Amino acid sequence: MQTQRIAEIPHAGADKRPRKRQRLGWDVPPPMPPPQISLSFYCGKEAMHTATTNQFWQSFYHTGVPRYVSPPWRGDDKDGHYIFSVGENLTPRYRILSKMGEGTFGQVLECLDLENQEQVAIKVVRSLQKYREAAMIEIDVLQRLAKADRSGIRCVQIRNWFDYRNHICIVFEKLGPSLYDFLRKNSYRSFPIDLVRELGRQLLESVAFMHDLRLIHTDLKPENILLVSPEYIKVPDYKILSRSPKDVLLFKNVPKSSAIKLIDFGSATFEHQDHNYVVSTRHYRAPEVILGLGWNYPCDMWSVGCIIVELCSGEALFQTHENLEHLAMMERVLGPLPQHMVVKADRNAEKYFKQSRGLRLDWPEGASSRESIRAVWKLPRLQNLVMQHVDHSAGDLIDLLQGLLRYDPTERLGAREALMQPFFNREWRRYGHSLN
Repeated sequence: MQTQRIAEIPHAGADKRPRKRQRLGWDVPPPMPPPQISLSFYCGKEAMHTATTNQFWQSFYHTGVPRYVSPPWRGDDKDGHYIFSVGENLTPRYRILSKMGEGTFGQVLECLDLENQEQVAIKVVRSLQKYREAAMIEIDVLQRLAKADRSGIRCVQIRNWFDYRNHICIVFEKLGPSLYDFLRKNSYRSFPIDLVRELGRQLLESVAFMHDLRLIHTDLKPENILLVSPEYIKVPDYKILSRSPKDVLLFKNVPKSSAIKLIDFGSATFEHQDHNYVVSTRHYRAPEVILGLGWNYPCDMWSVGCIIVELCSGEALFQTHENLEHLAMMERVLGPLPQHMVVKADRNAEKYFKQSRGLRLDWPEGASSRESIRAVWKLPRLQNLVMQHVDHSAGDLIDLLQGLLRYDPTERLGAREALMQPFFNREWRRYGHSLN
């Protein structure tokens, strides 16, 4: 076996779902600032400074934050997150309305752009140097995407960016909820298959657009796909209705518009850059990444396959947090791993296989618990899984997924190949971009 080692660093802490950890006490009272400190913020390459005095700082504490003025200086929390209060300003231009979300990178705040009088989403990156550097890379990627996509229909649009109190802040257009949040608030009930078709088509078009620019997203997942509109409609849930008493009518929510956009390009990588480290959030990680074989565009396509299954079923296909169980789940759903990939696996992955009867997965002997074994054995084959959740066009969907979830990345469908599959091109009745 090859002995090339890989560094498992880019997505530390990203394997546990839900991945957005709950935060408590972010709006704690700020400490008294040191005297004679200068308040400053940076917008692009321009710097603006405001001289301050002790009397000025005292006015903040006794009379509140004046309109269009930044709040008093306060330190970050122990993890480098920006501490804020709803209603105060993030620079004189942006008024904080609410907290929209949080990740390992920092926080996303809903703000009012006082200059343009529009609501925006601002990603406030943690003040640690590695996150600041990643944010600057993301800004470069976002600007390239915006330049290539003038219509702005594929990826979230960057409005502005600035460096505020050692936090890189990226201003985005405000969109609706993520597909994951929509599923979660809908009790993980699946989307109708015709809507899955439209979502899958747009996702593949966005991925093809990125790949044409020689960019690999590397972290595709429902959390990073946002609906453009937060509006939804209620429709009867026929699957539950069929098992319910006749006098009980149950509904589920469906997005009113199927329009989506990709977000979070902090891990996006160009084709020519180093690809010898672990990428993707666990549930959507391709086998070549786990085996240490290196990765390229096909790792995005594996993630797309996992996402489409999740939209159809309501649950992640591979709900696991460790490599051996993950590989066992793959074999349960998709069949045995190819020997030529196992032989080339790096030495960190050797422990998942044993030599008896050729190299085969050390399962169930190597399982960490009986619960782990049960979690694998309860999974159905891919074809059966699709048939459980899809009525019409199940055959075409199975063909598409078998192409997206091929173990060998050289045989996996590309984005434009996938768009040519019958699942997207047969004349089924579709929802279209507006569900009325």
